[in-house]
Amino acid sequence: MHKTASQPFDTPLWAFSLDVYGSDGVAEECLELQERLNLDVNLLLFAAFSGAVDAVRLEMQDIAAANGAVADWHSEIVRALRRARRALKPASTDADNPLREASATLRAQVKAAELDSEKIELAMLWQWSQSRLADRPRTERNRALAANLCGVLEFYRVAAGQSEAAAIPRLLEAAATYARSIP
Repeated sequence: MHKTASQPFDTPLWAFSLDVYGSDGVAEECLELQERLNLDVNLLLFAAFSGAVDAVRLEMQDIAAANGAVADWHSEIVRALRRARRALKPASTDADNPLREASATLRAQVKAAELDSEKIELAMLWQWSQSRLADRPRTERNRALAANLCGVLEFYRVAAGQSEAAAIPRLLEAAATYARSIP
């Protein structure tokens, strides 16, 4: 377990993200939105957690502030590692490359670092939420969940009328199922 006094990594948001993202079809939905909208999947998972688990409805300024809290990290670290991992794929899968095995090993290491960077980003979002959302009124979880997911899509410039078309039904269902499983 990775922990420091100022940065706990194993947060409830991390546990939620692992469980929900690993549910059938959720990763594919999220990655499709990541590619199409240049969306930060961790921000989407954070919004889902805030609604499904904490029953907090995020306002647009909350989504923008949460995004701002991690934007530099996401841009400079997470995306840089993702680009490096993707760039290593051809060399690590080319049967004619005499350095294929070394490239594959390096790619696996970069992939592990990318996952760690996303875990840190989720810890940053968790810390942000603990200081900014702790006193927020609670509402009905499913409504907060749906509103938060639509809010993130709108933040990424998906028009309000198009949010339903771009909805994330598998993420919505997996997050709601997770919330029902907690006491």
